Amino acid sequence: MTHSPETPLLDRVITPADLKRLSDAELEQLAHELRAETIAAVSQTGGHLGAGLGVVELTVALHAVFDAPRDKIIWDVSHQAYPHKILTGRRDRIRTLRMKDGLSGFTKRSESPFDPFGAGHSSTSISAALGFAVARDLGGVCDTGSGDAIAVIGDGAMSAGMAYEAMNNAGHLGKRLIVILNDNEMSIAPPTGAMSSYLSRLYAEAPFQDLKAAAKGAVSLLPGPFREGAKRAKEVLKTMTVGGTLFEELGFDYIGPLDGHDLHQLLPILRTVKARATGPILLHVLTKKGKGYAPAEGAADRGHARAKFDLVTGEQKKSPSNAPSYTKIFARELTRLAAEDSRICAVTAAMPDGTGLDLMAERYSSRVFDVGIAEQHGVTFSAGLAAGGLKPFCAMYSTFLQRGYDQVVHDVAIQRLPVRFAIDRAGLVGADGATHAGAFDIAFMANLPGMVVMAAADEAELMHMVATAAAHDEGPIAFRYPRGEGSGVEMPEKGEPLEIGRGRIMREGARVAILSFGTRLSEVMKACERLSARGISPTVADARFAKPLDRELILKLAAEHEALITIEEGSVGGFGSHVVQLLTDEGALDHGLKFRSMVLPDTFIDHASPDAMYEAAGLDARHIEDKVLTTLGVDVLSRKA
Repeated sequence: MTHSPETPLLDRVITPADLKRLSDAELEQLAHELRAETIAAVSQTGGHLGAGLGVVELTVALHAVFDAPRDKIIWDVSHQAYPHKILTGRRDRIRTLRMKDGLSGFTKRSESPFDPFGAGHSSTSISAALGFAVARDLGGVCDTGSGDAIAVIGDGAMSAGMAYEAMNNAGHLGKRLIVILNDNEMSIAPPTGAMSSYLSRLYAEAPFQDLKAAAKGAVSLLPGPFREGAKRAKEVLKTMTVGGTLFEELGFDYIGPLDGHDLHQLLPILRTVKARATGPILLHVLTKKGKGYAPAEGAADRGHARAKFDLVTGEQKKSPSNAPSYTKIFARELTRLAAEDSRICAVTAAMPDGTGLDLMAERYSSRVFDVGIAEQHGVTFSAGLAAGGLKPFCAMYSTFLQRGYDQVVHDVAIQRLPVRFAIDRAGLVGADGATHAGAFDIAFMANLPGMVVMAAADEAELMHMVATAAAHDEGPIAFRYPRGEGSGVEMPEKGEPLEIGRGRIMREGARVAILSFGTRLSEVMKACERLSARGISPTVADARFAKPLDRELILKLAAEHEALITIEEGSVGGFGSHVVQLLTDEGALDHGLKFRSMVLPDTFIDHASPDAMYEAAGLDARHIEDKVLTTLGVDVLSRKA
């Protein structure tokens, strides 16, 4: 296989309408070509490979039967939408996936009319599709027209409560709505919980080939009156102890399970659904993540998130690491502490690998809990663990923790329970773009009474903050750290608890003080090197804590300098806002102190490399240098390059 596979049929497809001219046999060939093109493209760009390969046939079938963009196809989670992008006029840009100014790794409304709804997180598709269906029936005006609403939701995404809230509402409203459950038995991690077990039981009692034959037999029953046909098809499957009872109780007509890689099953069923459905339908489709590419099929994560890779071997072309990742540092230190304290446990929401907790689980499996894609439950579960006398670390990405914010407030903070929040992916994250950027956690955590909020300036500091959190029993505590590798600082043998609310001076200087919160500290130090050539020598401090603030340090910096600049990897309303509140309360701004706050801009920053994103955000060394110069009234244009 080369970087440009032979794709004679795919070459004829510019928009999904072109699929209407192909026979079913040609659609099968198109699926093979689409899979080859997807593999070839992701080998050059990196990205989410396995999810897209699992839905190639389903993507072809949906676009062959339905009429996008009039019909709204909503992918959940939309990292499975690479084949969809190729078929919807974006093939010429598919090798720009997740790159600066290139295609998003997720569906994105501003990118294409064929992306009716963006979905970087899971379990939103049924709610959105129901909204489209109701808007259609109430005469809503949509630029692309109003047709069917189709939610394609993975079995991992189906484990989240929001999906059931939507299905319950959809069943009650009775609107024509199509939900396709893409059941590949694995989201990112192996799926967790009773829902996964239920789906497994739907087809575990009989060999898959028998189910396939039964489903094919059901196809011939369906072209009659739809409800009667669906009932008879269901009865065929029920003779094999398979059925959709749960979904039917929620008000959906259930069809399945079907082989999601067999167009001979998918096309007739979808055509019948399109022709005859009246109310909400759930089509249960079995797929294999990574289908058709042996290195992905054989990988533990089925090729979930790949670096660029060799097409023949599947070997990823990762750059050699100079320092361990922040995630790995967190996992190692937590595992070390767990060996010393049997009360330490950890909770994650379907991301044991992403948060590093798989490392702890290898040694202490009974103390690591993957609750599935259920952040709300995960936070309150952690609160219960804390109330029960354990020391829970609730490890979630910043943007995923947003989903559990009410629980952080109501179940943790108000009750002053000592839940330790390990907030991964703080700040800008690169190729995943705005949906995964951890921009808001400083603001939404630091405004809670009794919450301690820390940010690691480097990987050694992260070790100390994990130890600090483990030792803190007076209430909730959070520490944030970015994606990616550390800066290569000398590492301590083990983390040592920090004094709560105490920062540190990193560099003594004069005139201007820079107070950094988080890993922008390394960029601050680079800026200071450049400033020294102009005879400007800032004082630099690492705040360590946004809550509680180091009042003594901040007021001293304010009193001894003509200017004070804060910098953080977060939105307005975070660390800098707390600092200026302290300064105004203490009258520190009454006598001429110049205060500036450097935060993420008031916009969502599109995907690019982290360095490029921070440059766009104005939070790199050059912009820090400029901020110092302008604050001091020095002409920026005359500075040395």
